[in-house]
Amino acid sequence: MSTQDKLNMIPIQQFINAVKGADASKQRELRLDIDNAKRLAFTLGEVMTRMNGDLEAIIKKQKAQDDVIQVQFDGGNSF
Repeated sequence: MSTQDKLNMIPIQQFINAVKGADASKQRELRLDIDNAKRLAFTLGEVMTRMNGDLEAIIKKQKAQDDVIQVQFDGGNSF
């Protein structure tokens, strides 16, 4: 998966909606069947992997910008 690929966020959105519905109806628990739980776990893993890669790229870019290169011209008079 490249960093340009779109993530399938549907399982996360479905989970959020299920939590909202359970909360609105004052349910004390929320159950997921194994297929939905696996899809949610896989999607969360993809999101976390993407975020980690993005963070590493940002840190690498920031470090490259922080490097100071000093050039001194003395006109050929290095005495």
